[in-house]
Amino acid sequence: MDMAMPMEIGLLSSYGFTAIFCIAIVLLYTTLTKHREKNLPPEAAGGRPLIGHLSLLSGPELPHAVLSDMADKYGAVFTIRLGAKRGLIISSWEAAKECLTTNDVVFGNRPKTSAIQHMSYNFAMFGFSGYGAYWRELRKISVLNLLSNHKVAQLGNDLLEHELKSMMRSLNSEGKAEMKKYFGDLTLNLMARIVAGDVGSDKEVVEGDKWRKAIKEFFRMMDVLTMADVLPFLKWFENTKEFERTGGELDGVLQAWLDEHKKRNRLEESGSFMGEMIGSAEKVARAFEGYDADTINKATCQVLMLGGTYTISATLTWTLCLLLNNRDVLTKALEELDTHVGRARRVQSSDLSNLVYIRAIIKETLRLYPPAPILPPRESVANCTVAGYHIPAGTRLMINAWKLHRDPRIWSDPLKFEPERFLTDHKEIDFKGGVNFELVPFGGGRRVCPGISFSLQVVELTIASLLQGFDIETLSDECVDMRGSFGSTNMKATPLEVVLKPRLPTTLYG
Repeated sequence: MDMAMPMEIGLLSSYGFTAIFCIAIVLLYTTLTKHREKNLPPEAAGGRPLIGHLSLLSGPELPHAVLSDMADKYGAVFTIRLGAKRGLIISSWEAAKECLTTNDVVFGNRPKTSAIQHMSYNFAMFGFSGYGAYWRELRKISVLNLLSNHKVAQLGNDLLEHELKSMMRSLNSEGKAEMKKYFGDLTLNLMARIVAGDVGSDKEVVEGDKWRKAIKEFFRMMDVLTMADVLPFLKWFENTKEFERTGGELDGVLQAWLDEHKKRNRLEESGSFMGEMIGSAEKVARAFEGYDADTINKATCQVLMLGGTYTISATLTWTLCLLLNNRDVLTKALEELDTHVGRARRVQSSDLSNLVYIRAIIKETLRLYPPAPILPPRESVANCTVAGYHIPAGTRLMINAWKLHRDPRIWSDPLKFEPERFLTDHKEIDFKGGVNFELVPFGGGRRVCPGISFSLQVVELTIASLLQGFDIETLSDECVDMRGSFGSTNMKATPLEVVLKPRLPTTLYG
């Protein structure tokens, strides 16, 4: 977790800073002792004055690993200090279920950070907005207009297969590739085409790779915390220029796309989410004060692009890594493809229902390497009870999916990559966040990821296409490095370089 300290703090006189420091200690002490008489969860040791445990989550060990070690010591429900805020760390499915069902509305809000405020149109992005009527309306529109089963089926037959065909042709011509980059480009291209249609690929509207760079920079900055996020009384001294610059660059791309949609004829069936959103955004703007229609449209498109791009790319990368490190599983996947699809044609969306082993592989990947090892945090709006403990209002909920998915009470040999478990003992476990909480890679409750069906469609068809099309080997014939990197999305830390040999007739790569 990055820390950005505002430059303005250095301009304070030593006397002024000392006074502020003393006030901070008093305020922090008052906040943290207010509920002392209540039955609070155990608090982890090792917190520092003012910043609490943030230093322990800043490296070198990854935050989910640090919190997993703490859970071994303090139990499945404990707290840490995040500056002036408490963080409730959950590592068991029972406590996660309680938070995401019984207390789902209580934990309905997202924490408000400076990065999100200044890069998401002052919380107009429904993924980061507070729980309420505005959030419900935009989520409903997004699900119906883009993420419904009907839309997912359309995407599988059109845009996704178009992008996959392009990727397969390129891989066949090169024979060697860095797959993390290929998966990233695939998902970026796909999300841009879904959101903006042909406008998103029109270089006259957005020159070169400007939109790619803007999205990557947005992701980098999204995880940055300022001292004001940690200690709110320092808000007056905060420097937000980098956030505003990053948000402005992505806004410039989105505005160019939106202007082009309006210019072409907004009443036409555009085939893109942004075009379809024009009328809906105007209705929302009339119903809710605070944001104009263009801002609502751009913010909604922004959250869909960001939510789908890196999570899908990370899952694709980890799936291939695990297959290369477990050749017996890879062999079984190839046998399934040869049996149900063959090599005379390319695998299609309609084949996926027969590829049950590949689906189990992806489930097992999501168990071991969830795209967000710590689910996106929530914040309680009222006092509540979790696992018998009193949880004060304003507590930040952090569910450690990484630890929860490795619970030996649920998963036999939990560190082993074993897709067969989802064809036998755990065949009925679903990860859509409403019934089973032993597996929560997409979260749960009202804030569950709305794009589960879409994400699975992309991952399943991409992996099936890649495995059907190529025999894949690592460059050095050694095990793939499985180290992750810092950030809200669990990306592989190092490149994934492979050698590919075609398995299909040459005509199927054209």
